[in-house]
Amino acid sequence: MKWLKQMSGVIDYIENNLTGDISYDEAAKLACCSTYYFQRMFSYITDISVSEYIRRRRMTEAAFELQQTKAKVMEIALKYGYESPTAFNRAFQSVHGISPTAARVKGVRLNAYLPISFSILVKGSERMSYRIETKEAMKIVGYRIELQESMEENQKLVPMFWSRMLESGEFLRVCELTNKAERCVFGVTSYENHKDIYYYVAAQTDKPTPEDMFELEIPAATWVVFEGDGHFKESVQSIFKRFLTEWLPASGYEYAELPDIEVYPVDAQGSKSGHAEVWISIKKE
Repeated sequence: MKWLKQMSGVIDYIENNLTGDISYDEAAKLACCSTYYFQRMFSYITDISVSEYIRRRRMTEAAFELQQTKAKVMEIALKYGYESPTAFNRAFQSVHGISPTAARVKGVRLNAYLPISFSILVKGSERMSYRIETKEAMKIVGYRIELQESMEENQKLVPMFWSRMLESGEFLRVCELTNKAERCVFGVTSYENHKDIYYYVAAQTDKPTPEDMFELEIPAATWVVFEGDGHFKESVQSIFKRFLTEWLPASGYEYAELPDIEVYPVDAQGSKSGHAEVWISIKKE
């Protein structure tokens, strides 16, 4: 329940600053997490990025003003943070499909995006199986790419990285590193600070780190483990969303903000569907 209150506070902050500056850092403080994790979690929960949500809310309010007042288009653009008529026109059309000037015509169709509200999602017949495990510290070794704080960019970068890994043979090299007892490959998102954000395709291993690879030490922690079947991308995204909207608010735990771990089977063919796990670090509230 604490998580829901924090996110509701974020929405209030955004609403109170639609005509001013909205700081992601300040929003993250209200959500009690880092700026990166805030953007990541917001995207999973709402299915849109923070920037797109803010754009939709501002353009919704701008449309109301265009139809209900005689303020000049440029005055409204400046009010909602757009110093360029071209930028305002582009943002407005992306939400409404028409120009700001056309929005003043009576009877024209516009789109309204109202403030988001958060609540526990109840799905009585859809179970969410999980187990809680305490794991010792582990070393993973593999390839990595640098991520951005923008979730929109990362959602493009990670699939491209996987494609490169599968096509180049690098994925098979990672598979060869796996400990025999494990026989799985990890997809790991690691955040240290706003300049050091990485996504790894790696293996838990005791073997030396090859010169062209990187290693990451993941500390001992408590993890909630979820399992999923189907297309890996959709399955993993669904698990993260349900963790944040269904499991976490009612669990008595908090998100511990350690690297998130996706666990895939070792597969020389590089299959894109099958059985996967997601390990998410947690701590008591």
